[in-house]
Amino acid sequence: MLTPYNDDLTINYDVYEEYADWQVEQGVEHLFCVCGSSEMVNLTLEERVKLAELTVKHKGNTTVVATANVEPSWFAQVEEVKRITATGVDGIVFTTKGFGKDPDRLVNYIGELKAYTDLPVFCYEFPGFQPHLISGETYGRLVKECGIYGIKDCTCLLEGGIKDKIENKGNSCLIQANMPFLFDAYKLGARGVMATPTSCGGAFFQRFHEAFVSGDMALAEKRYNEITLLDNAIDNGFNCSAKYLVQLQGVEGMKAINRGGQQLSAGRLRSIQSFHSWAVAEGLMK
Repeated sequence: MLTPYNDDLTINYDVYEEYADWQVEQGVEHLFCVCGSSEMVNLTLEERVKLAELTVKHKGNTTVVATANVEPSWFAQVEEVKRITATGVDGIVFTTKGFGKDPDRLVNYIGELKAYTDLPVFCYEFPGFQPHLISGETYGRLVKECGIYGIKDCTCLLEGGIKDKIENKGNSCLIQANMPFLFDAYKLGARGVMATPTSCGGAFFQRFHEAFVSGDMALAEKRYNEITLLDNAIDNGFNCSAKYLVQLQGVEGMKAINRGGQQLSAGRLRSIQSFHSWAVAEGLMK
């Protein structure tokens, strides 16, 4: 999920509710609010809680997960977990919180924090808290020792990343964040996507997923190629490019601004307009 702002960079909650409804209309099965694409590190706890509550309010038949360990101190994180859990989300996401190179500490940390929620817990190699990447062996320990349901892999590598986690995933789910290796990762056993392109083109991923699980690999590859074009169209200008593409699709209040001060050039705007026109002509977008 993206976070829409007014010109003064306060959150436009009315537009967020419209955007949440729009996301559900894309046909996606899950919504990830309070995430990297929503600029979670630039949001206050109160803002994150309210966004989670509004996503739950508008989730329709989807399920909602939200990150719950953004706060800096342990005691603040415990309170954060309790408050995010109370919003009614269906699952909790914990970042690896900079413990990527200390497996024992990470496993203990996740296990202890998990005790403060009764919801399913997923992990997230969020690059905002480095070192964030973990090995397949470490992930296997999180699954076995902490009961983790899945992970958003951010290695963006098949060898030494996605493949290693898949080999250690047990009954958990390896969720993709990398578009170039999406098709390859699915073939290896990954399922699902959490990434900025899903914030503005969820229908692309739903079509790909449905084609893949149906066994029609020719159609799945076609859908994957469409996703690659989407990814390239918004690759620069995080996350304003995605916001602008959402705006072009009808959520007019989604301004292409963020709290990081990112601005899109006239050329970037024109490039996204061109992609949108192509997608509409191909029946891929409205």
